[in-house]
Amino acid sequence: MNATSNRSTVVLTDQQAESITRSEELAYELRISEVMTRNVRAASPEMQMKDVVEIFRKTGISGMPVTENDHLIGIISMEDIFHCLMEGDLNAYTTQYMTPNPYTVKDVDLVVEALKVFVATGVGRLPVVDTEGKLSGIITKGDITRGLLKVLQSKTQEEEMRRYRASHLFEDIESDRTSLILRYTIKQHDFVHGGAASSNIKRALLRLGASPQIARRCSIAIYEAEINLIIHTNNGGIIRVEIEPHQITIDVTDDGPGIADVEQAMKPGYSTASEEIRELGFGAGMGLANIARCVDSMKLESVLGKGTRLRMKINLESKDTLGESNPNSMEKR
Repeated sequence: MNATSNRSTVVLTDQQAESITRSEELAYELRISEVMTRNVRAASPEMQMKDVVEIFRKTGISGMPVTENDHLIGIISMEDIFHCLMEGDLNAYTTQYMTPNPYTVKDVDLVVEALKVFVATGVGRLPVVDTEGKLSGIITKGDITRGLLKVLQSKTQEEEMRRYRASHLFEDIESDRTSLILRYTIKQHDFVHGGAASSNIKRALLRLGASPQIARRCSIAIYEAEINLIIHTNNGGIIRVEIEPHQITIDVTDDGPGIADVEQAMKPGYSTASEEIRELGFGAGMGLANIARCVDSMKLESVLGKGTRLRMKINLESKDTLGESNPNSMEKR
């Protein structure tokens, strides 16, 4: 059985798809140890407050951890200094005015964990400890901002170089017809890696000079096909993407169980997903409908008990042509 559909509805716009910024992504990738301030000066329990005041005055810092045998026991802030000055008690020891058991984060934690603590507590700095509770450094919102900007700059330069090399792929190879083939194996019920193939393909298209709109259309279509392989197949399947300067062809195949009624399966809302799959938030029956919205043509063929093949195509207009001649690739250098 087979069914063919040509795209006749409005394509999804960039604004219709939810996104997060690259800096937000980095907060979930970078470790606190990568952005924190190291070699932090710490006070000891025997240090007098007058010495702490002098350190604050000379260094311009506004907070200092207190450690004993390298283990964090407290932190002194400007607020503690003001309290001490009001009491006229500069000969007191740090333990009398420090804040004991302060909020901390671990150096192995992701940066996002520090951001969560900042938001929840309103503190201006967080001592960073290692897995043994020893002081590793200190982190402020400024440290995070500077760290993210540094990594963003570095990664942007790396990405520009990758895009530059990729955008020359079709120009640097002499042949009557040049294409790039990407192939991904998708496993049944592998929800942990669901979406990885579509994400990788989107990244590859952007590096080749595709416009964000083309990359997103392709990514959405492949994502829906990817999830269908995870949900409905016996053994997963294969996603094969052929990228040419003027078109993108996507071929998705599996070896079973097949679709009993292809025409019915093409209707929005129709799904054969189990209750278990639905409880996971999948199987709403909109996958093929979403694919049809994103591609210029699609053809679904299936034999019950043997398998299914879904072929899709996205045509690239002159402004979207992949390679060096594409104005998008020129802009991204």
